[in-house]
Order: sequence, then C-alpha cells, then structure tokens
Amino acid sequence: MSWSLVWEHLFIVLASGILSLLIGLPLGVLAYLSPKLRPLILRVVDLLQTIPSLALLGMIMVFLGPGKITVILGITLYSLLPIVRNTCLGLQEVDPGIKEAARGMGMGRTYRLLNVEFPLAFPTVFTGIRIAFVNAIGSAVFAAFVGGGGLGSILNRGIRVQDMGLILQGTGALMVIAMVLDLLMGLCENKLKNTKGSSGKAIILPMAAIALFFVILLPFGLGEGVKENELILYEGEYSERQLLHHMVKMLVEENTELTVTIKDEMTGVNAFKELIGDTPTHDLMSSYDGTILTTYLKEDTSDIPEGMSLYDYTNQRVEELYDVRTLDKFGFDNTYAIAVPQSVADQYGLETVSDLVPIADQLVFGAEQEFFTLEGSMKYNPFVEFYGLHFKDAKSVDLGLKYAAVENGSFQVTEVYATDGLNIKANLKILEDDLGFFPEYNGALLVRNDLFERFQQAAPNLEEVLNSLGGKISTEEMAQMTYQVDVQGRTIDEVAREFLISKNLLEQ
Repeated sequence: MSWSLVWEHLFIVLASGILSLLIGLPLGVLAYLSPKLRPLILRVVDLLQTIPSLALLGMIMVFLGPGKITVILGITLYSLLPIVRNTCLGLQEVDPGIKEAARGMGMGRTYRLLNVEFPLAFPTVFTGIRIAFVNAIGSAVFAAFVGGGGLGSILNRGIRVQDMGLILQGTGALMVIAMVLDLLMGLCENKLKNTKGSSGKAIILPMAAIALFFVILLPFGLGEGVKENELILYEGEYSERQLLHHMVKMLVEENTELTVTIKDEMTGVNAFKELIGDTPTHDLMSSYDGTILTTYLKEDTSDIPEGMSLYDYTNQRVEELYDVRTLDKFGFDNTYAIAVPQSVADQYGLETVSDLVPIADQLVFGAEQEFFTLEGSMKYNPFVEFYGLHFKDAKSVDLGLKYAAVENGSFQVTEVYATDGLNIKANLKILEDDLGFFPEYNGALLVRNDLFERFQQAAPNLEEVLNSLGGKISTEEMAQMTYQVDVQGRTIDEVAREFLISKNLLEQ
C-alpha cells in the first residue's frame, strides 16, 4: 500500500465534504427559513441516504462517466443529510428571546441570520459537518468500483485473494484517517461549544483548516495533465489485466520514446466505454474476443458467419461500430469454466459439465453477481438451460468472497476464469465444457484506430512493440503468473518483468 492511495482517499473525502458544505448549508438555512419547503428538502436528503452507495454511483456514472468527479458527487449527495438537518435544527434551537432582542434592536432578517442566529447555531451545525466527513471516509471506499482511486482497491484485492494483511492495511489506514479527522474536528467542536458560537474566529478556523488541507492534497486528486508523448491505460480489476498493462508499460518505455501512465483501477465495461467515447480518456486496454462478442456487441456464437473465427468476427465488428481494433492474440484463452472442489469431483466422478446433470439437484451453484445478470449471453440462465441443469439452489456472492465461499462449502459448483491462479489455491477441478457452451476468450490488446498515427513521430514502431506479446503467453503461463501474484504475494511488476525477461522481450 502506497501513501499516494492514502492522500488520494483523503482528497476525495475533503473534496466531497467541501462540496456538501456548499450545498448543504444553504439548503439547511432554506429549510429553516421556509416552513413550506422544509418537509420537501428534508425528505429529499433522507431519500438520498437510502440509495445504496454503488447504485448511486452507477446512476451518476451514466451521465458523468467513471472517475473522481462521479465519486465526489456521489459522496456529496450522501453527506447532505447530517449537514442539512443539523443546520436547520441548530437555527431552530436558538433562544427565541435572543431572536426577539435582535429584532427589537432593528436588525434586518439577513443580518440577524448571519451575525446572531448562525454563530449561535454553529456548534450544532458543526456536529453535522463532523458526522458527514467521518462517514465520507468509509463511503469513499466505493471509488475503486468506478475508477476513482483511493483505498478501496486495497480492500477489494485483499478480500478477493483472502490476504488478511492487505485487508488489515486498508482497514487500519481508514481507521487512522477517521480517528485523526474525528479527533481534530472534535477539538474544534468543543472550542465552539465553550465559546457558545460567539467568536467569529472559532467558526472560521476549522473551515479554513479544511480548505487549506484540501488545497495541499489537490495534486493527488487532480493528477497531472496529459503529457506530450504519453500513452494512458487504466489499471485492471484483476491481477491478469494488471500484469498485461504493466507489461505494456515496460515494453513501450523500453523500446520507444513514450512514457506510459497507468491510471486508477477501472472495470472492463467502463474502460471500454471510455475507450470508444467522443473524448476518450485512455488509449488501449486488454480484452477478450469472447467479452467483445457477448458483452460489448451483445451477440453470441450463433451470430458468427460460417467459416469465420470468433477473433476475426469480433475484430471486424468493433472496428465497424466503434473505430477500435484488436492486436495479435496473446496466446491464452481465459474462457469461463465450470469448476468444483477436487473432493466433489472425486466423490461423483466428475470430468465434464454434462456429468453434473444427474446430480445437480444435490448441489448448490454459486458465482459472482455479474454471472447472474442478463447482460451478455454467457450467463447463468442460458448456461443451465443449455445443459439441462437443475441445481438445488443458486447463490450470488460478491466476487471477492467467491473463493472463500466455495472453500468453506457454501456451494459446490462455481464459475471461474481459466487463467485465475486462485483456482490452484482453492484446489478446484475445471470441468470440460463438453457441449461447447462457452466461447473462446482469447486475450488481446484493444486499441483505438488513431493510436499509431498519433504517436508516429515519437514511436513509429509502437504497433510492433505492442504485438511483441502476440503468441507469447499460454493459458498455463498466465495461470501461474496470477497464482504468483494472488497467492504467493509477489508484486505485479516483479512477475511481469520476470516473464518478459524469460521471453527475451526485456534485457535482464
């Protein structure tokens, strides 16, 4: 875990906190001043709090795309409730006698609000601010799901590979941030209560401190602008995509004049949308012809013309529709596969998926939520209908918990990726897809058609460099590399560099 992730996480918290103040304080004052609007304002901020975090971020991402702006806006909306309610409540609780005295002294409505009522209500208001900022620390974990960065990526990876050290690092960092921030804000709150809000400095000081800290963290949130001769990728969710993208970085920087920047973690679907958008935010990504067919094109193998390969068909279609194309295949096939614990395979003599048919009613099937969705044709319902399987039950679990669940016996049959090193750790037997339901998932780089023209001067050999990975990585080699990262705890860069050296693509 690097310090940059901690500062990045803090930037998200402070940015969303400041924005929630700019929105929440006026809304709270408006709710106080207008009894007619008060129920509507409070009801809206209540409803925002009931929307699940990921659902809220997903809705915002439809309009703004992935990245920090989506995360900051989502957490801002989540943080409005305590600020709006405490602002309205604090102003309502100001002694009516003081309000009347101020009115009797000839103070206007706005002057009374700013110079008498709000300073007296500020200790209560600040309590709401304190709650909002501390809650934002935990909510910002979800930034990792939408390319926002922060500490969420550490926790996600730790859960997926069942690495308690990573989980504790991420959780510990969040706890320290929360405790320090809560302690500092608590000291400010106590000072405000002791002064009873009468000191303007007591109000300005904590607000100025928040603003100053935010300014200091700006470089971690905004990052640097796109540099000349800079190739941009997004980090992948899984170790396989991370390995491939880091190999690209090493090869390109070794053999061209380009620099390569790997930005925040991004899901494959979101990365594809960013790649084909009118204003793309990256240049290339690793993908699979099977994913392109079923998820991006929303077709299946029956749509492929006779005599045409899956790879050639998908390459032709994405170039026609989205002006992108795939480079040479890496060599591995990371297809979906159906797996069972070795003990279950031995008990029932399982070798193929069809062997499950007579005993399926005794077994529970479990997989990540994505496999149960309707997006794409290679999902649970089409699969069981194709094979005529009737499982005892089907359970949806978080992707990070799937391997732990199958090892604990929560279910006996699951869907995996053929190159996932965790299959080895969990001692899973991959069953032969004997009826050929799942298509191939040949890995390859997906690039924009204008990529090589844009970098013609600085890297005339760029396509050749990128294609140097073509045919170099077998399914078994990729499975071993992900095993080294996910199970043995080796770093992405270490494993990637070692592999490139073994293939004579990099000098030792």
